Amino acid sequence: MQRPDVAQAEQLLIAANANIGAARAARFPRIALTGSAGVASNSLSGLFDDGRFAWSFGGSLLAPIFDAGRTAAGVDSAFVKRDIAIAQYDKAVQSAFREVADALVARRTHAEQAAAQLAQAQAEAARLKLSTLRYDNGVASQLDLLDAQRALFTAQQAHITAQLQRQLAHIGVYKALGGGWADPR
Repeated sequence: MQRPDVAQAEQLLIAANANIGAARAARFPRIALTGSAGVASNSLSGLFDDGRFAWSFGGSLLAPIFDAGRTAAGVDSAFVKRDIAIAQYDKAVQSAFREVADALVARRTHAEQAAAQLAQAQAEAARLKLSTLRYDNGVASQLDLLDAQRALFTAQQAHITAQLQRQLAHIGVYKALGGGWADPR
């Protein structure tokens, strides 16, 4: 998964499942075996002269017999923590879907706005062309020509702003999908 928030929730869920196994394992007896071997001497100077060899072996068994339900409560606690991790994972996935859906709607809306602004700018360009012809033939005043130029300039600025918003919406979709960072694995 490329989204860091979903990846984090997934790893927390994996850890919570592992904690259940560790809590269950705490209910079983534990066995420890130890051993050692070496040479023994009565004095330090004759440590390697005698060649006496010594060894020892030991073991221990630790069983949780009377723990007043501590290990059972630990298992129950691990299950509850897993359930919380599942809920957090579900929340992260739902949030990711909502962000992607919102970004796609924004992209479509801004694309429609950019198309409408382009149509407006094209209409204002046609108006300017007609106003120029009318001015050249003496039918319209210079004020009409300047008004057509101003309207075309305003429509072009609005189209550029709409294109910017559309591009930002594309970036929003890319970001919502989790793009833009390399997977370290």
